[in-house]
Amino acid sequence: MKRGLLLLNAIILTIGGCGGPMVMRLYFLHGGNRVWLSSWLETGGWPINFIPLLVTYLNRRHKEGPAAKLIFMRGPLFFASILIGVLTGLDDYLYAYGLDRLPVSTSTLVIASQLAFTALFAFILVKQKFTPYSFIAIVLLTVGAGILAIHTSSDRPEGESSKEYYMGFIMTVAASVLYGFVLPLIELTYKKARQAITYALVLEIQLVMCFVATLFCTVGMAIPREARDFGLGKTTYYVVLVCSGIAWQGFFLGAIGVIFAGSSLLCGIIIAVLLPMTEILAVFFYKEKFTPEKGVCLVLSLLGFVSYFYGELKSDKEKSEADQTPEAETPRASSAIITGMIADA
Repeated sequence: MKRGLLLLNAIILTIGGCGGPMVMRLYFLHGGNRVWLSSWLETGGWPINFIPLLVTYLNRRHKEGPAAKLIFMRGPLFFASILIGVLTGLDDYLYAYGLDRLPVSTSTLVIASQLAFTALFAFILVKQKFTPYSFIAIVLLTVGAGILAIHTSSDRPEGESSKEYYMGFIMTVAASVLYGFVLPLIELTYKKARQAITYALVLEIQLVMCFVATLFCTVGMAIPREARDFGLGKTTYYVVLVCSGIAWQGFFLGAIGVIFAGSSLLCGIIIAVLLPMTEILAVFFYKEKFTPEKGVCLVLSLLGFVSYFYGELKSDKEKSEADQTPEAETPRASSAIITGMIADA
């Protein structure tokens, strides 16, 4: 059941992770220039969460009758969700600011460094364990982003000053650091919650987080008057805004679901895996430059992905073999038995 939920959320995360940046960049390319509006749209689709919440409630109602709970969230978890929502809103602004000034392909590659920050904060906050393969993956992704940082000016959009371009680069890195902290913070919230964490409760957390993040971005958002001047037409302008909100909500919904069914590090890995896909889409649809530096970064990223997933497969195989070994013959099993006896005493 949990594997199916993990797969479903990974698919939702993939669609949102690729679609969100592409649609947002489309807005900026054709005359949109409201950074606060773009950041607002990243979580502005929060009412979509009512759909899966309604489905889960109706399912509980069918099984439990009128006694089925409508809301699971308690006070401490509610306030934790508010805090994460504020951080998410700030991250939305940083990311939108960066994407306004960077090509999608460059922005996506910079965001790859998020994995290193996710790994660091996961180690600090939730004591994430690393294998040599996951460590190699993190190093390769970080080195790739560093190579790109050294040669950033080669794909600066026409008419944009060096100062604006570098500010976009810095803001994107800041967004990467902040979201690298937010993912393990969500996992820590799950672990520290003084109540059972169910998927319905995860959806409630997502709803509160995105609502608060949207309020945060609303403070700086002015009412746009740019629809009539949008390069693709007024109707397309509003379609782009709606699609952006839906895509980004899919990203956040998938991310929080993957953390629930897997871990924050796995979520960071999946987000990084989307890098090549978004890179190729940006070059194909927006005719962005594919420089040698991006090629090197892309290769290193792919090698990092392969290293991580090979390590995971090897770890799963070793666990499976260990489970088939008689417990009495393994020191770990003996230790577990002794620990259980002490606990019983």
